[in-house]
Amino acid sequence: PPSPPPLPPQPPPPPMQPLASLTERSAFESALGGVYEKSAWVASRTFDKGPFSSLSALATAMRETVDSATEEEQLALLCAHPDLAGKAALAGELTPESTSEQARAGLSSLTAEELEGFTALNSKYREKFGFPFILAVRNARKSTILAAFPPRLAKT
Repeated sequence: PPSPPPLPPQPPPPPMQPLASLTERSAFESALGGVYEKSAWVASRTFDKGPFSSLSALATAMRETVDSATEEEQLALLCAHPDLAGKAALAGELTPESTSEQARAGLSSLTAEELEGFTALNSKYREKFGFPFILAVRNARKSTILAAFPPRLAKT
C-alpha cells in the first residue's frame, strides 16, 4: 500500500516563561492553566508545591496533583476533554491547543463518512465508559486514531 502523506509542519511552540519567573500565583496559573484540558485547578493547586527545579519536577508535581484529586475531580478532568472531531470541534469551541492538534491530525478535514464514523465511535466510547475517548493526537493521523478505538472499546 502507498505510504501516507507526510504530516504538515507544526508551528513552533509558544515561548515558555522560565520556571524561575513564575513566582506569582497569577503568572503561574496563566502560563500553566491550560496544561490539563479546561482544568486550571491543577496548575492552581500545584503552585503551592513550588518552586520547581526543572520541567520534569513541575510535570511530576502536576501529575501528583491530579493523582491526589478526588475521584469526582478526576472524572471531571477526563470529561473536560472534547470528543475527537466532535460537536465542539465543528462549532469552533475547542481550546486553541485542541484545535491545532486535531487539525494537524487531519480531523478538521474529514469526509462526511469519516465524520459519521468518528461520531459513532465517540458515542459508543462515552456510553461505555462515561467519559470521552482521549488520545494524544499531536503526532497522530486520523487512521491511527480510528484504529485506536476498537481495542479500547473491547476493554471492560
